Amino acid sequence: MAQPDTARLTNPVKETLKAGGVSLGMTVRLGRSPDIARVAKASGHEFIFIDTQHSIYDLETIAAIAHTALAIGVAPLVRVRGIADPDVSLLLDNGVTGIIYPDVANAEEARQAVAICKFAPIGRRSVVGGYPHFDYRTVALTESVPQLNDACLLVCMIETTQGLDNVEEIAAVEGVDVLHVGSNDLLVNMGKPGKFDDPAIIAAQDRVIKAAKARGKFAGIGGNRDVDPPGRRHPPRRTVCDDADRHCPAHRSRAGVDAGRAQGTRLASLHHGPGPQPLAHRY
Repeated sequence: MAQPDTARLTNPVKETLKAGGVSLGMTVRLGRSPDIARVAKASGHEFIFIDTQHSIYDLETIAAIAHTALAIGVAPLVRVRGIADPDVSLLLDNGVTGIIYPDVANAEEARQAVAICKFAPIGRRSVVGGYPHFDYRTVALTESVPQLNDACLLVCMIETTQGLDNVEEIAAVEGVDVLHVGSNDLLVNMGKPGKFDDPAIIAAQDRVIKAAKARGKFAGIGGNRDVDPPGRRHPPRRTVCDDADRHCPAHRSRAGVDAGRAQGTRLASLHHGPGPQPLAHRY
């Protein structure tokens, strides 16, 4: 028998963005204890960005971190290894509320991502009986499926010139929530590693923001190192992953969060016109 729904499932990142606020997150690459989620919350972060593309995590560790994050109102997001990562549905079934796909090169790959992450009619994700997102309460599928779809943040990273060439088509795929520029990898692919003030990467960031906005999506920028070329308009940010666990002890993290939130607010104020506010992520 279905139990009464005491609280609707939401993703704090999505809710903050919809309200026009600034959402801050912490990259997690070294932490293995679920308490890393508590450190993130105590230091003012709304989400954690568990990086399984570049760090080694087992599924049980990710689930334990995700369960703690869910319980305290922090969104657990995971960057997976690629479009063919076989563990995505397991992650989503076991507490994760967002998947970040690296190096999405075309619309077909974006559609594959949606098919894995979202339930019908948007995708083809399989259902299971009982989700940690609802504290394992029995929730009718008529309620749980729409809530899980709404709470799942699907991010496609643009990290090659091929992805950039196809970004307008990727943005048009229903079910994708965020287009995110991986500035480090994109610059390497362009043959310009580390040149964060190069006109080509600035043009690429602007193109992704424009494509996302045109389709009612959010845009993200990651990896760039606070360069400020003369006359350059900063890409406006509503979400900032402002620090990483490898260099973010709790005793100094709050100051970084306050600075990141102020920066996000300042940059977001440069955004003009209707539509979703772009996002940003710093490694």
